[in-house]
Amino acid sequence: MTTAAPPRKIRVVVAKPGLDGHDRGAKIIARALRDAGMEVIYTGLHQTPEQIVETVIQEDADAIGLSILSGAHMTLVPRIVELLREQGVDDVVITVGGTIPADDIPELKRLGVAEVFTPGAPTQTIIDFLNGAVKQR
Repeated sequence: MTTAAPPRKIRVVVAKPGLDGHDRGAKIIARALRDAGMEVIYTGLHQTPEQIVETVIQEDADAIGLSILSGAHMTLVPRIVELLREQGVDDVVITVGGTIPADDIPELKRLGVAEVFTPGAPTQTIIDFLNGAVKQR
């Protein structure tokens, strides 16, 4: 009798692109994802888009959570999406969290962001979304 290998844990890179210096929310999400059984790679503050994409590739991530509170999301997110595409990475679920104006959400989704979570989003909602989105890939 052979037993199937246990399924691989979902691997999520949680990143803080740009000059934003506040990471409490990102750390809360990272802990919640770990507690839900995911493997989380937290990159720390002040990451460039290039550093984030390199981490996603090196870690063979299933998903990326970009936490942006600085207002630079319409510059940083398109650059990260562009770099991922240049590297042939088209199977990573991209999520964005932070202070994102409602008017910018449709454009972020058009660029390839799977979901945007604004302040107050329940951690369970984020966990459930990632579980479903990664399984659908």
